[in-house]
Amino acid sequence: MLSVTKAKPSLLKISDTLSLRFQKIGSGPPLLLIHTIRTQLEYFRSLAPLLARSHTVYTIDLPGHGHSPIDASASFDEPYFRQAVIRFIEELNLSVVTVVGESIGGALALTVAAALPQRVKRVYAINPYDYETRYGDGIRRGNWFANFIIGSLQIPILGAMNASLENKMVLGKIMGGGYHDPRKLPADLLAEFDEVAHRPGYKRIARKVLAGWPSWSKARDYYGQISAPVTLIYGDSDWSRPNERERTRSLIPASQMVTLKNTGHFSAVENPSELARVIMGTEWPQ
Repeated sequence: MLSVTKAKPSLLKISDTLSLRFQKIGSGPPLLLIHTIRTQLEYFRSLAPLLARSHTVYTIDLPGHGHSPIDASASFDEPYFRQAVIRFIEELNLSVVTVVGESIGGALALTVAAALPQRVKRVYAINPYDYETRYGDGIRRGNWFANFIIGSLQIPILGAMNASLENKMVLGKIMGGGYHDPRKLPADLLAEFDEVAHRPGYKRIARKVLAGWPSWSKARDYYGQISAPVTLIYGDSDWSRPNERERTRSLIPASQMVTLKNTGHFSAVENPSELARVIMGTEWPQ
């Protein structure tokens, strides 16, 4: 199994039905990293050590993702994930925390900040996945193959069959649609994602996450409640469209927007150094 550093991940039991795998590295003010749809804490294996030079960095596996336990009865929509992240922050009593998330993690960073103004100091929302208008909308924008496969997963019976047939090659072609340069998807990281996909019940939950697509657009309803300063970071080749990015920026009271060149949706893997530079170098007017 891949790891962000040599630090061994731990499992935090929050309730009888919710436990989260997480990793803690570095020292300094707390910083929480929230990964994308269909990935896990190893997604940040290049970014986390850079941020850990000045922060205590917590990376988590969202519920049902990576090696966090799966509660098959859960809804796996945005409110469910949001409450899980809130509970994680509260259980560890994190305060004055910087929250950094990508994709669904970016949307969660924003809704968690709205819910915990007394704990969240700053937010960096990277390619926030808050523009769904149909099942798997964002992922389906990556390429024709992703559009076909992800679109089919919503069809009864056929969707379950196609999900069960997923292998490393299929996953690689779908995820490749989220890169400016698909060659930057590391083979060993893809192998880890494929290995996790064979956990009992994982593929069913992956479809359940996609089925919760309306909740990610509804997340925008909370953005006006955010009091912490927010930096929106988009790859120039992200799935989101310019008008969708501007809509998100306009909803957040104290926000600014940065665009990374030659970067797609999975920026923490494709361009971690530039992403870290933006996160660590952002200065807000006094």
